[in-house]
Amino acid sequence: MSVQTAKRLETVEEYYFSKKLREVAALAAAGKPILNMAIGSPDLAPPKEVVQAIQEAVLVEGAHKYQSYQGIPEFRKAIADFYKDKYAVTLDPDTETLPLIGSKEGIMHISMAYLNEGDEVLIPNPGYPTYTSVAKLVGATPVFYDLTAENNWEPDFEALRKRDLSKAKIMWVNYPHMPTGTSGSKALLEKLVAFAKEHQLLLVNDNPYSFILNEQPMSILSVSGAKEVALELNSLSKTFNMAGWRVGMVSGAAEKIKAVLKVKSNMDSGMFQGLQKGAIAALNISADWYSTMNAIYRERRLLIWELATLLGCTYDTEATGMFVWAKLPENIEAVSFIDTILYEHSVFITPGTIFGSNGEGYIRFSLCVTKENIREAIQRLQVRA
Repeated sequence: MSVQTAKRLETVEEYYFSKKLREVAALAAAGKPILNMAIGSPDLAPPKEVVQAIQEAVLVEGAHKYQSYQGIPEFRKAIADFYKDKYAVTLDPDTETLPLIGSKEGIMHISMAYLNEGDEVLIPNPGYPTYTSVAKLVGATPVFYDLTAENNWEPDFEALRKRDLSKAKIMWVNYPHMPTGTSGSKALLEKLVAFAKEHQLLLVNDNPYSFILNEQPMSILSVSGAKEVALELNSLSKTFNMAGWRVGMVSGAAEKIKAVLKVKSNMDSGMFQGLQKGAIAALNISADWYSTMNAIYRERRLLIWELATLLGCTYDTEATGMFVWAKLPENIEAVSFIDTILYEHSVFITPGTIFGSNGEGYIRFSLCVTKENIREAIQRLQVRA
């Protein structure tokens, strides 16, 4: 007997990297010397203070019990203090921030809290594929808005105003932007907040890259009146090399956080206390951490630029974040290009098309690769050139 799967599964496909990494793993198992330059999974260690904090926390009495759905008070206070110190944003730690088991779960929680079947969701193209898949899973309709190089990968607000937005309920934004690395600006965030108010949208800024090669970290919540319309997701994954820990947070007005908590409290049973103690240590880390990490990423980025140039690509040297977004030579299709590089040279790069149709003609390199491996990729591809 075969039980039919839910119809919602017909609306989505398995995540690209989930599928592609099996293919890459099969090549590696067959003896291919694969260099993975596609995934934004930090290869560097978390701060030593963070590791020490979780080691000590596992021995504390009560550490292994169920924890509060809202996180321990010390963690919420650390989040609020972090936002005050880094973004000049004031948050009530008891009501305006909520720890998440990775910010990716927050995309689902927010969508379940606010979207009904048939509602429309404004999603950037190119943008993080999960925005689209989650919208479909909850029965909403993705509506894509264009980001283009000609407009500095920012929304064309006039074009958006000409569209029928009467069914739109959530607008996803992501600055600093992934995959393009566009940093955004305070002026852009102000325009986004004004647009959300004008069209009665819930604006959600996904903000995990604000400290990677970015001199001016910003939060959309720093915009006057933003809490009326906006939530912000954030994460410790990229900033503190803690991707596998699955620690994030969502912040915003109390009534919006309360709505998200209604969903979250039915989906998990709280975050392990040791992870929260480690997260507190991370959020309290000294400024030296950021400068040290960014020095490493700058060195790697110079080599990635060299590699991209070797492939005939162009790129924006002002871009921020953990990736290099590179434009392929004219009339070269991204997926076939990266597959050729993978099968002929055992170098795995991300095709821009997985982020939307406006990603065609682009590829994305991760900076989570050692300098030695980047140099090795350059050597392999010099043969191709």
